[in-house]
Amino acid sequence: MMQVNDTFEQIKNAGIIAMMRGQFSMDYYVEVAKTLSSVGVCVLEVTLNSPDALKAIASLRREMGESMLIGAGTVRSVTHARVSLAAGAQFLVSPNLDLPTLTFSKNQRVLHLPGIFTATEAATAHTAGCRLVKLFPADLLGPAYLKALRAPLDDVDFVPTGGITSGNIGAYAQAGAAAVGVGSALIAGSGQSLEDLHTRGKELIAAWRSVRNG
Repeated sequence: MMQVNDTFEQIKNAGIIAMMRGQFSMDYYVEVAKTLSSVGVCVLEVTLNSPDALKAIASLRREMGESMLIGAGTVRSVTHARVSLAAGAQFLVSPNLDLPTLTFSKNQRVLHLPGIFTATEAATAHTAGCRLVKLFPADLLGPAYLKALRAPLDDVDFVPTGGITSGNIGAYAQAGAAAVGVGSALIAGSGQSLEDLHTRGKELIAAWRSVRNG
């Protein structure tokens, strides 16, 4: 379980999982990764419903080495999990809770964040051995819902995802998020400049650390 534990600690220490969904060139994937890494965002998830996602994961693993943790998102089946790991993904993220896929990931000794929304789903994932669970879509009920879930489930580490911005990331940290997943509020699309990405990354990291390290 050392690999799972190490990945778990890296994500918790990082605080932010940057999510890349859309059509990008391989060069742009790498430039985004390097820009994020330069401001301290060192965990990147490439969603499988993006064109050439597996190729991008493999390219990022080669280019970024140990400087960034690269994962696969939108992993909805054992097949998705298998091809993601073959491409080099270091962790897996799902929008849903699929127990056969969790069992496969556990047997492969890889960290898997299943998507959950209810206390029952969170407890089921935790019992199945998940170290982190993805609270999705978090923006429907916000930080107050995370705080309410954590009251009885204080041994579960939640990663709220959906609608996270520099304006509310601190509230999620205060509510007890172990980390957060950030998509379009950070990586806005293929037309986004690296300067804008750099600025957004710095703002998010600063807002998260102001609560966690404050």
